[in-house]
Amino acid sequence: MDGAAMSAWVDLLTSFAWPWWLLALPLPWLLQRWLPAAAPQIAALRVPFGARLDDVAAAAPGRRSRGPGIWAWLAWALLCIAAARPQQLGEPVTPPSRGRQMLLALDLSASMSEPDMELGGQPVDRLTAAKAVIADFLDRRAGDRIGLLVFGRRAYMLTPLTLDRDSVQDQLADAVAGLAGQETAIGDALGLAVKRLQKQPAGQRVVILLTDGVNTAGLLDPQRAAQIARDAGVRVHTIAFGGEGGLSLFGFQLPMPGAGDEIDESGLQAIAERTGGRFFRARDTSDLVGIYEEIDRLEPVAVAGPSVRLVIERYPWPLGAALACVLIGLLWPARRTA
Repeated sequence: MDGAAMSAWVDLLTSFAWPWWLLALPLPWLLQRWLPAAAPQIAALRVPFGARLDDVAAAAPGRRSRGPGIWAWLAWALLCIAAARPQQLGEPVTPPSRGRQMLLALDLSASMSEPDMELGGQPVDRLTAAKAVIADFLDRRAGDRIGLLVFGRRAYMLTPLTLDRDSVQDQLADAVAGLAGQETAIGDALGLAVKRLQKQPAGQRVVILLTDGVNTAGLLDPQRAAQIARDAGVRVHTIAFGGEGGLSLFGFQLPMPGAGDEIDESGLQAIAERTGGRFFRARDTSDLVGIYEEIDRLEPVAVAGPSVRLVIERYPWPLGAALACVLIGLLWPARRTA
């Protein structure tokens, strides 16, 4: 038998959900052949002309055969085929795509109130600029489950992972600098993000962390948190956000009191590299817009799921044919004797 014929036989056998029912096909023939014949009935009344009655009955037209007719055999075969559940694979179908499980970690320390950004030609603070860009980013993430995490001296979950982007937008709009404390706990923020993401599907766990400072508070070291994130399969993109520490006026940078906080660019870059993410530096609002557009490309919403082929049940066809054979078998003798 060549390979093509063998493949055809394999396809035929695997098209039945319960192929062992096909083993019952010869069962009536085996029963008829091997079971002992029924003992002859003893006549209750003996008459002298009994032998002549048997001869007349045997010669009568339309007399049924003692064995099962062709319709009974055919009905049995079709019932066995129906019991084996013949199936057919439909056309490949791609299930609905799944989005990312994404946490936005936003720094709300006191330095985020630094008014060194511009938005629509007007000077704004860092937090206002970040909120505007993040809100636009959220509008493009239909299909993702997104949560909002804020951190200062401590880290807090404002919005758990949800498909309701409007809720995330509302919480983002209400966030103010200093809400979580005046300092910056980057390590604790990462640790909380990993805790909330570790039970989510692998390959979809993403954190986008935006900060304008260095780790000055918290119990967990940022690099240790990055290692925990890597072990949990969480990918972290880090954004160092902030200008040169002053107000931009007509293209000139004016120094501001208390400005000039250092940003731990090397530490943020190490976190991103360790977890398989990307590090970005944004010095103004346009830089931040470009960064979130780049993250859109790095983390597309649609995650193509594996294509599947639906199983179509075909047992009603042989079952219906078997019932038709039974009806024909019942009506056929009546037609012959009519």
